[in-house]
Amino acid sequence: MKSNLLRLSSLTCTLLLCGVAQAAPPAAKPGAEDWSAAQARYAQDIALCKSGGSHQDRATCLREAGAALAEARRGGLGDSSAPYAANQLKRCDPLPGDQRQDCIARMQGEGTTSGSVAGGGIYRELVTRETGPAPVATPTTDPVRPAPLPQR
Repeated sequence: MKSNLLRLSSLTCTLLLCGVAQAAPPAAKPGAEDWSAAQARYAQDIALCKSGGSHQDRATCLREAGAALAEARRGGLGDSSAPYAANQLKRCDPLPGDQRQDCIARMQGEGTTSGSVAGGGIYRELVTRETGPAPVATPTTDPVRPAPLPQR
């Protein structure tokens, strides 16, 4: 009795999952150019995983590379840099006037960048030199003493 109930429950879950999967609209298939780019990216990802240069353990890295290739095959990968660029500029929104402009310049690559996400953060620095009017020279000599009176 219990096994029949489990089978029925499994069958119901399977049917529900299949129904949800079929209800989703199909993704656009990638073109030949996109597919070759995805395969090239996959080869790069695999090489990175095998070299130990990723910030993941090898098994996870390989699994993620395969998942990215499968998603590309379904046409689910697009221009992923657009959301990041928009997010970079959103970081500057709360800053006032000149500070906001300086922040945007840093986010767009001006200045110097050091550090890494893996190392705990990225430090961006932009030095702006402003020149103003020359300072007015003030005399630094002793105050003028009256000339001595001629003797008679």
